[in-house]
Amino acid sequence: MSETRHHSSEPGEKNKKCEDGGSGEDGCLGVIIVDHGSRRAESNVMLESFVEMFAKSTDYGIVEPAHMELAEPSIATAFDRCVARGATRVIVMPYFLLPGRHWNQDIPELTEQAAKKHTDVSYVVGAPIGLHEQMTGVIASRLDHCLAHVAGEAAECDVCAGTGRCQLRRGAE
Repeated sequence: MSETRHHSSEPGEKNKKCEDGGSGEDGCLGVIIVDHGSRRAESNVMLESFVEMFAKSTDYGIVEPAHMELAEPSIATAFDRCVARGATRVIVMPYFLLPGRHWNQDIPELTEQAAKKHTDVSYVVGAPIGLHEQMTGVIASRLDHCLAHVAGEAAECDVCAGTGRCQLRRGAE
């Protein structure tokens, strides 16, 4: 599998801009990837792992996790961290599959509140994952792995490992 690095400018330019103080037309971009948040610590750790993978596979120099509710870091905490790291622009990317109230109302309101103490920083709330064509491959990969696991040909996936959830059941169970 080849590694794809995503960016809108030359490789490393975003990191360099931030390290140089974030001047220029676009300034220094901070990315916040926000999920719902959970009372289940394991779920919150998964977001942190995803954000780490995202940061390593892209050229965005400032990437922070956030949970909309129920756990830290909050959107406000992540926004503060982006600014402390030099961000002059912040994009909040929902780690949600489809648009709904959280994307339409809650995340924009929480982001607006977080931005109030950083009047010199601009921000935008991006779109949820939605009907992105690459999601078909993600779902197919999960489905194939699950079928291989229940056939005894693969270990449990990283999400199901140790939960006992990935097994064939019958309606009477």
